[in-house]
Amino acid sequence: MLGLSGGVDSAVALYKLLEDGYDVIAVFMRNWDSALNRDILGNPTADDDICPQEKDYQDAKKVADKLGVTLQRVDFVKEYWDRVFTYFLNEYKLNRTPNPDVLCNNEIKFKAFLDYALKQDVDYIAMGHYARVDRSEGRSKLLRGLDDNKDQSYFLSQLTNEQLSKVLFPIGDINKDEVRRIARKLDLAVSDKKDSTGICFIGERDFNKFLANYLPAKPGLMKRLDGTVIGDHYGLMNYTIGQRKGLGIGTIDGLDGPWYVVGKELEANTLIVENKDNLDYLKSDEAHITDYVWRAPKVDGNYTAKFRYRQKDVPVKVKFVNDTEFIVTYNNVSAVTPGQVCAIYQGDECVGSGFINEVFYKGEKRRYS
Repeated sequence: MLGLSGGVDSAVALYKLLEDGYDVIAVFMRNWDSALNRDILGNPTADDDICPQEKDYQDAKKVADKLGVTLQRVDFVKEYWDRVFTYFLNEYKLNRTPNPDVLCNNEIKFKAFLDYALKQDVDYIAMGHYARVDRSEGRSKLLRGLDDNKDQSYFLSQLTNEQLSKVLFPIGDINKDEVRRIARKLDLAVSDKKDSTGICFIGERDFNKFLANYLPAKPGLMKRLDGTVIGDHYGLMNYTIGQRKGLGIGTIDGLDGPWYVVGKELEANTLIVENKDNLDYLKSDEAHITDYVWRAPKVDGNYTAKFRYRQKDVPVKVKFVNDTEFIVTYNNVSAVTPGQVCAIYQGDECVGSGFINEVFYKGEKRRYS
């Protein structure tokens, strides 16, 4: 059973499965209901009609019809709201920066969808992700996709061995250009469709405007590390560590921009910023990771890590504390952000990941954690 999203990647994944001789059922997952776009008083928001899911479904149907496959439409709206969107809001209430794409994979695509598929007696589920699974050594290893520019192992890093044992990634061993070439050769309607960007329930709309429907912004002061007030912010939740765009700061006390967010003080409702010449405070050398999933033998030692998607691998040392927490140490990395995922690698294998909880530099806890 393949998750067919209406994009080119899952379309070519479907073709590859058919080419390999699988009997395939395609499923379009409906995870978000535009009727749920309501403000804190329960009133519909003005941009309810922006949700692109219906267009995606029509594109998925065209692909399924072209390739001669049955397409089911399955509703996971409640599961998405309860397991992903509620977590997303709660993290923002704590002024952390969550990663709902990881949660969507964990809770919807590889849990709710997997449960649905197994009840229909399928052998595997499949997705159009750029990643690979290696089962040659008695356990399911999650490997990077061969296209370094599109590798999505970071977003899949919380999957368990049990989940991976039931998963196929048909396009994990080819690159995006080849995916497009195959789609054009097959004359699929989505061959040149733009890749989706951003969080699925927000799409192309303004993020801060969307968030304000659920979490009212509380304006406050914008300060430098020395306490100098340089302006106002429009709600801590609207900023992320390391952000430089959208701050509206010019030359202050003879210091030119750009300016960056380097901290948040939740109790004082203060946003801490510094200019480009004073960014040492963004650096850290230790992070405490919680709620981890680990698919390999648990061994303290040297690995590499990604603290955010598309970041180059960083050499780290991992020390396990208990069954829910480990500590990573590293050399002066900027903007390691609480709420984000820390994915751990051993060569091409992503061995596990957890959520960044607190960040330190030379033993001092950073104000942004």
